[in-house]
Amino acid sequence: MGERLIVIEHEADAGLGFFAGWLEAAGAEVEVVRPYKGEPVPGRAPAGLLVLGGAAAAWDDEGYGWLPATRDLLARAIDEGVPTLGVCLGAQLMTMACGGTVERGAAGLEIGLGEIEPLPAAAADPLLSALPGSSGLPALSGGRVRAVQYHYDAMTALPEGAVRLATGTMYPNQAYRLGDRAWAVQFHPEATPGIFASWTVGGELPPERAAELNAQVEVAEDELRRTWRPLAEAFAALLTRS
Repeated sequence: MGERLIVIEHEADAGLGFFAGWLEAAGAEVEVVRPYKGEPVPGRAPAGLLVLGGAAAAWDDEGYGWLPATRDLLARAIDEGVPTLGVCLGAQLMTMACGGTVERGAAGLEIGLGEIEPLPAAAADPLLSALPGSSGLPALSGGRVRAVQYHYDAMTALPEGAVRLATGTMYPNQAYRLGDRAWAVQFHPEATPGIFASWTVGGELPPERAAELNAQVEVAEDELRRTWRPLAEAFAALLTRS
């Protein structure tokens, strides 16, 4: 691949996690841009774009001055047909950039291991068809899979033309595709147990609750690897074909 996948990282505690090794092993070259350190958000991402999560609200342009440029980058990448993936905050920024709505979630904080239910459209989707249950690997009852969650805000109205790919019990819009080469996922397929634990330390959760959630994610590490590595590899395959 000549050009590198551009990765927008919003904070040090929300990095590529599992995806760093998975993408490298799949042959993808990565360039991480850290605007919280003053690095400018590029105007284009010719080969591919991955926008990660973070504590920011997708509309907090005053607190996080690079968000408008990130939304512009997402909109341009999608318009140009560049392989694009938005994760949690990245998914919310994509939603706003393309005319959808993001709001503080009415159901409150979604945190820890959550069940994701692929919808019928996922079976033919280039990324979500790689999930267990679609690829012959074992999955939970009904084809559901588990993923790390940590978000207060929710995508309450998807952009026009979006194809819903997955739902959940607390929030219905867990994954969608826009066009043929852009995806938004509300959950964190990249999050390692260590990354998740860094989010719960010193937060508003009681220490006992944080320890319980951290232990659940740690025990599920192998399951998370089996579930989400195929998605990362499917995304990397789109990059190498660009």
